[in-house]
Amino acid sequence: MTAGYWHNKSVLVTGCTGLVGSWLCAELVAQGARVVGIVRDHVAHSNMFDLSLHEQMDYVRGDICDYEFVLRAINEYEVDTLFHLAAQTIVGIANRAPLSTFDTNIRGTWNLMEAARLSPTIKRVVVASSDKAYGAQEVLPYLEDAPLMGLHPYDASKSCCDLIAQTYHHTYGLPVGVSRCGNIFGGGDLNWNRIFPETFKAAYENRAPVIRSDGSPTRDYLYVKDVADAYLCLAQAQDDEALRGRAYNFSYELPRTVLEIVDEILSTLGKGHLKPDVQGDGPPKGEIPAQFLSAVKARKELGWKPKFGLQDGITESYAWYAQLLDRIAARQS
Repeated sequence: MTAGYWHNKSVLVTGCTGLVGSWLCAELVAQGARVVGIVRDHVAHSNMFDLSLHEQMDYVRGDICDYEFVLRAINEYEVDTLFHLAAQTIVGIANRAPLSTFDTNIRGTWNLMEAARLSPTIKRVVVASSDKAYGAQEVLPYLEDAPLMGLHPYDASKSCCDLIAQTYHHTYGLPVGVSRCGNIFGGGDLNWNRIFPETFKAAYENRAPVIRSDGSPTRDYLYVKDVADAYLCLAQAQDDEALRGRAYNFSYELPRTVLEIVDEILSTLGKGHLKPDVQGDGPPKGEIPAQFLSAVKARKELGWKPKFGLQDGITESYAWYAQLLDRIAARQS
């Protein structure tokens, strides 16, 4: 990224209280951007508060499913850069409640794209898609020219989100880039059913981490600070007309089974004596057995490469969770 690039830019971030949103906002604030976040629900343990971002940025309260609200936020803050990260991201919830997932992930996206299209100040947009948008493919790793074939509720919602963003570029010339990442981990993920938070908590409590599948699903895992850096890189690339409207995979290109990633976490933390409690007899219902990405295009066209990597990400993340769990224990004592 160009030094000083984000200074005084007016940036709107949806999903600012989430895992990626909080770290992205922290980096934007550190680089001198004027950041405004859209907040729907108050999330008590959000990393946003740990980083004291609530004292350093502005917020508008509302729902991205409300078009007039979205339009007002973009116009009143004279936004030049939009990062659309807000989504219902939990696969299990999507399977139980597809309509609310479709509403947020699909309608929320078209509301934001339409408002951005009509705004005279917007110069760059980044939409967070997912490797799940590809669906099940016969050939792996996923390449960006593979068809988007999500067939389960969450996967289908991300396929639609992805295509809507591209539609607004190819039809209206909106300067939008689409990111496709694998499973993102890091401090700030408060869903304890996910494998990283559960394994960190188990390591903290010196117990066996629980694996709810048979441990065989294969995934990409990417540290949240590397994801935030990828989004900034993709946003800056929208200044180049030749790179607008493109989708990019971001990955360490180190796929791991669930069992392998749990072993790697425990080994990195010096907790290799803890053995996982494998409770499933197969892959989770409604999920694809193997998903992983090629990041060749992002490296070649954007010049992106990770700054941290898997083991550094594990070490930093565990430190974040240990501090959180220390605070929770202190309140309960």
